[in-house]
Amino acid sequence: MRVYLVIMDETDEARLALRFASRRAAKTGGVVHLLALLPRQPFHAFSAIAATIEDEARVRAEQLVAGAAGSVMSQGGHMPAISVHQGEGIKVVSQYLEEHPEVQALVLGAARDGAPGPLIAHFSGHGSGKLRCPLYIIPGSLSEEDVDRLS
Repeated sequence: MRVYLVIMDETDEARLALRFASRRAAKTGGVVHLLALLPRQPFHAFSAIAATIEDEARVRAEQLVAGAAGSVMSQGGHMPAISVHQGEGIKVVSQYLEEHPEVQALVLGAARDGAPGPLIAHFSGHGSGKLRCPLYIIPGSLSEEDVDRLS
């Protein structure tokens, strides 16, 4: 079974990547894994405040991936695997891929304008040779109809 890993956040490009992966999974009999990343809070002097901020971020991320799971299901797919991990994005994604050898494609969304984000820059650049699965980069300039046609 093909497994498509999508890194979810609240951006339009993540939603396009999710749409692409959901449609590919539905067409190929595959499944989607959703991974939301939580950055670590930089301040340590006020640990209670940092813990509250981290808890709020986790709740938002869980709500985000739960909504994304509904989107996958509406595209005709299976219930996706949902994960929320805290840490530096590149390390978290790399570790997730190591721990989940069933993942057969990493699907990232690119912003319509500007430089690529850190995940795209890393995994399409010097980190691409270390990937054990294909990398799909979904351009932010595509419309939903374009994504539907291509997936």
